[in-house]
Formats: sequence, C-alpha cells, structure tokens
Amino acid sequence: MDNEKPTYQRILLKLSGEALMGPGQYGVDLDTINGIADEIREVHDLGVELAIVVGGGNIFRGVSKAAAGMNRATADYMGMLATVMNCLALQDALERKGLETRVLSAIEMRQIAEPFIPRRALRHLDRKRVVIFAAGTGNPFFTTDTAAALRAVEMQAEVIMKATKVDGIYTDDPATNPDAIMLKTVTYMDVLQKGLRVMDATAISLCMENKLPILVFNLNRRGSIRCAVMGDKIGTLVKEK
Repeated sequence: MDNEKPTYQRILLKLSGEALMGPGQYGVDLDTINGIADEIREVHDLGVELAIVVGGGNIFRGVSKAAAGMNRATADYMGMLATVMNCLALQDALERKGLETRVLSAIEMRQIAEPFIPRRALRHLDRKRVVIFAAGTGNPFFTTDTAAALRAVEMQAEVIMKATKVDGIYTDDPATNPDAIMLKTVTYMDVLQKGLRVMDATAISLCMENKLPILVFNLNRRGSIRCAVMGDKIGTLVKEK
C-alpha cells in the first residue's frame, strides 16, 4: 500500500441512473453495480468521506415523459421514486462489500430510508458512513444534477465528481464529431455561455456561487474514482478560473 494521501477528503459522487445499466437498456445490471461498489470501497478505504447522489434515468426519466404529455410535476415525482430504487440497489451492493451506509431520502419513506436532515447526514459522514441521497431535492422541476450541487454544498464537500460515459467535457459531441477536443479545465461561465453539456444551469450557478469545483470523468475506466480523489490528471475540471 502506498503512502499517498488523497487530494480530497470529502466528495460528492454523482452517478447517473444510466451508469447502473451496464450493457442493458433498462434497470440495474448487478455486475456493473458491484464493480462500482468495489471502486467506492477502494476510495473509502483511503479515508475519503463519500456522499452519493444517484439519478433515475435507467428506470424513469421525468423530463422526457413530461414532453410526451404527462404532467411535469407528476413525471418528476415518479423520477424521484426511481432514484430511491437505485439508491437501495447501491446500498445493498456497498453493504455486501462491508461498508456501512445510510440512504437519506428527500421524500419521507421511513421503512426504507431515513428522512434527509442535514445535521444527521453530516454526522453519518463524520462517522465514515457512505451517505446515499435519494429522491433528488424532493421538489419537481429540479434535476438530480441540481440535487447533487445542493447536497454537496450542504455537506461541505470539496468537489462534485460527476461520473459519466465519456472522458470529460468536449467542444462538441465526440460521438458525432471526430474533431471534438476534450477540455482539461473550463470555467463555470464558459459552461453557461457556451451551453456545454455538464450539468443544468441551476446546478452550475449553485456551484459557481459557492466556488465548488466539478470534475467530470469516465466511470467506465477501471480505477477512475480512485484516480480522481488522488488528484490524478483525468477528466475535465470545472472551476472559477
């Protein structure tokens, strides 16, 4: 075991629901979620305090259903419930790896999750429990990206680590434009003004106001979470300047 110390001591990890699908088109792939749990345990063993926000797009995507004619608030609440299912799956995988976890939900459902109370969540982190935030902000019209930014500020995290399926932020969609260039660093204002696909504008504005950096990296590369917390040069860092 090396003597390197992590660059970050407390992080907010943002996982999309799609990250849990693996090769499938829907739901949770057990091999994939177990692999993610292995990486989270590796980081936890370094002494890093972890808070996690999970999306629900692998089960239900509120925005797309609203666009198809469903009431937006109803669709968003259904999406929040989808995140709860993902959080329980992640909790199960982590606890089978020997980690102590707590799921805190913004919508009360005491049989399966604790209600979100900031002081309680901070106490769990202080006790080295992995804290998993479910049900977004508990309000419709806000994405899980905004929930991640909000929870990161509330938990006094040093960085948001957004795990994606690409290596970082590009000047264009690399899937359709082979000339797209990956950016190593980018400012909050550049993200907002150029419409770069990182997080929604509300989440970016909240991070900018609180000077909270965002690291966007590829979750599909084995060991990427550890590399990120150790300060290795991976992904794209969104910061003030």
